[in-house]
Amino acid sequence: MNKKDMELIDGKAVAAQIKKEIAAEVEEIKATGAKVPHLAAVLVGHDGGSETYVANKVRTCEELGFKSTLIRYEYNVSEEELLACVDRLNRDDDVDGFIVQLPLPKHISEDKIIEAIDYRKDVDGFHPVNVGRMSIGLPCFLPATPSGILELLKRYEIETKGKHCVVLGRSNIVGKPVAMLMLQKTYPGDCTVTVCHSRTKNIKDMCLQADIIIAALGVPEFVKGDMVKEGVVVIDVGTTRVPSPKTKSGFKLTGDVAFDEVAPKCAYITPVPGGVGPMTIVSLMKNTLLAAKKEIYK
Repeated sequence: MNKKDMELIDGKAVAAQIKKEIAAEVEEIKATGAKVPHLAAVLVGHDGGSETYVANKVRTCEELGFKSTLIRYEYNVSEEELLACVDRLNRDDDVDGFIVQLPLPKHISEDKIIEAIDYRKDVDGFHPVNVGRMSIGLPCFLPATPSGILELLKRYEIETKGKHCVVLGRSNIVGKPVAMLMLQKTYPGDCTVTVCHSRTKNIKDMCLQADIIIAALGVPEFVKGDMVKEGVVVIDVGTTRVPSPKTKSGFKLTGDVAFDEVAPKCAYITPVPGGVGPMTIVSLMKNTLLAAKKEIYK
């Protein structure tokens, strides 16, 4: 396979298309006089990555005609105070879905906060009820990044049935859920799935067998050219800021895949930035729309 056969998966373009579809639906909702979707976000502290994500979410809500609310707390907020905020949002009928932006400060239990969220408003898809329903293939809110990955595979009509999918990473946010979704008896799915992580001994051998690699380790340029076979599909979820003298900000976003080495061998590959990233936010918006329409939980 030579270089011109490689197709770049354009997450930006797909996300723009989905935004159009959602915005059109919101217009219809408005036209009937029904309530527009309302997403709330809770942000603790001033983590750079979290600030950027939440600002993007608020901006996207505006673009799509959603109502959005941002609730901010300083880093030293107590766990009780945050739980009380979650309780208020659970009981607020105007709020269709909400997220508590992770990571949280060390003195607050993320599990406790996630479990306190009403699963019917858990548009991040992290609540154990949503995770459990996902694992057995029942309707639920899917976590945003895995859901975005599936949407990219679908829209590019990438064959998954019977393929060997190697997932690099086992986080609750990407690795585990995406592995579960690629196993389901639906499209995209029906894969034979191998999950590798920091303790896996023969990662290179595993990757060389893969038809599809989903890299979500958070290790810049971990996947090298000699780790993939010809014709592989590579989905790069990594976004690590690495210093760069070439950019104005002094750093650049780097994926988990050494793009220049790996891309020539690929049938399809996502770039970083502009691949999976834009899909994460539209997936969250899709969940909020589903929550507003009560499509998953009546």
